[in-house]
Amino acid sequence: MALLEVENMSIGYNTKKGYLKAVEGVSFTLEEGASLGFVGESGCGKTTIGMALMGLLPPNGSVREGRILFEGKNTLRMSDEEIRKIRWRKMAMIFQAAMNALNPVQRVGNQIAEAILVHNPSVGKEEAMGQVEALFELVGIPRDRLRDYPHQYSGGMKQRAVIAMALACHPKLIIADEPTTALDVIVQSQILGEIKDLQKEFNLSIIFISHDISIVADMCKDICVMYAGQLVEFGPREEVFESPSHPYTKALLSSFPTVTGKKSDLIPIPGETPNLVIPPAGCRFCDRCSGPGPSCQAEAPEWVEIGPGHKTLCCRC
Repeated sequence: MALLEVENMSIGYNTKKGYLKAVEGVSFTLEEGASLGFVGESGCGKTTIGMALMGLLPPNGSVREGRILFEGKNTLRMSDEEIRKIRWRKMAMIFQAAMNALNPVQRVGNQIAEAILVHNPSVGKEEAMGQVEALFELVGIPRDRLRDYPHQYSGGMKQRAVIAMALACHPKLIIADEPTTALDVIVQSQILGEIKDLQKEFNLSIIFISHDISIVADMCKDICVMYAGQLVEFGPREEVFESPSHPYTKALLSSFPTVTGKKSDLIPIPGETPNLVIPPAGCRFCDRCSGPGPSCQAEAPEWVEIGPGHKTLCCRC
């Protein structure tokens, strides 16, 4: 049995301009110890999926269709109390922008200890602080920084602290939402290396959310490419990056710089993403596609099997 199964999940937000369909009909499976990457431009629904899995959607957001099966149980049918027992103990999140994820008026060590005490009432405060010390050593923060406030940490140390907090209750699943945003490339490499090491040591399942294709390629074995709230291509890393099938995946790869490439080789994606309050009837990438077919604008695309485990949502494939 898979650790996580998401079936036909659709998520929306009530906004002043109308009901925004942020995620439409997304399905995927994650095995224990596996890694799955979500890639796509800002606003495509990646973070919304992560927040829905954690049961942390804002008041104006809701899952209006589908199922989220974690260890075989539908979390969408659980009460708030039941989901709180799973959250942080079995699934945790490394939130985007570590600078804002920590309480600025509480010592960092106390914040992580609080997570341990809330979810493990039998643990005393002294024991909890001892666990925090061990977590600091695990993620590479000196123990003497335990009583510092967030503003006394560098960006990389804050990110490590947020990772330590996510690991505090030994979860099976970690959702990493842009965990290296605003970090320089040296610290970014260190953080990613630590996440890989932790995954191997604790057999963690990881969902990695990023707009950075190179990071997702490095971190994940399977890739989900998202566009305008829809999953448009899914498959093993090598298949998706070496033999991309959906026009958006191809355009995304062409617009991303490589170490050996030239600036002139970059091809920007023209146009803008569609309005998800009134989404297009046909393919959502049609207006930006380099070669749409006659049916693309009117007919909703269907999934096409490209190869073993590799499929795409396209009218032309």
